[in-house]
Amino acid sequence: MSDPVSPAQGGFPQGVKLGVDVGTVRVGVAVCDRDSILATPLKTLQRNAKKNIDVRILAGLAEEYGAVQIIVGLPRTMKGEEHASARMATDYAELLVRELQDRGLDIPVHLVDERLSSVTAHRKLHEAGMNSKDHRQVVDQMAAAGILQHAIDIQKARGADVGERVSVPGAAGVDPTSGTGGPA
Repeated sequence: MSDPVSPAQGGFPQGVKLGVDVGTVRVGVAVCDRDSILATPLKTLQRNAKKNIDVRILAGLAEEYGAVQIIVGLPRTMKGEEHASARMATDYAELLVRELQDRGLDIPVHLVDERLSSVTAHRKLHEAGMNSKDHRQVVDQMAAAGILQHAIDIQKARGADVGERVSVPGAAGVDPTSGTGGPA
């Protein structure tokens, strides 16, 4: 097994990654294999904005799977603008970073543009013959898998990391200006 590559070294983390599609009601989670070849749907979590149980479950999944990176979809408009749903995804990613840090886990969380991921997931489920009523059970997982697959494909094509690393200002060991940890 090779060690993860730091994005600061011009690469990107190698290994299992999680993809996350944040919604107001549900959070879709996907995982990719150790070689970052294929993203697959994993789980749908019920969003709990008051107690953030879903954030804790997600951090637990990252630990359980030995994730080297978490990709959270950032829903932008077709014009590239960020509105309420993008703010919600950013806030969620920050909660996740805090939870990971509280557990002593140094797993980078990146926000990656996810325009049309849910639309694409619905279309694929329809094409697979699944009735629209049943989509709700898996569409968030499918969207998360699409977000993650897009990110790992771009990482490989560019040979560099993607998206924007999420940092929590004032968190121990994190430089808020660069989004990376302190000196190595």
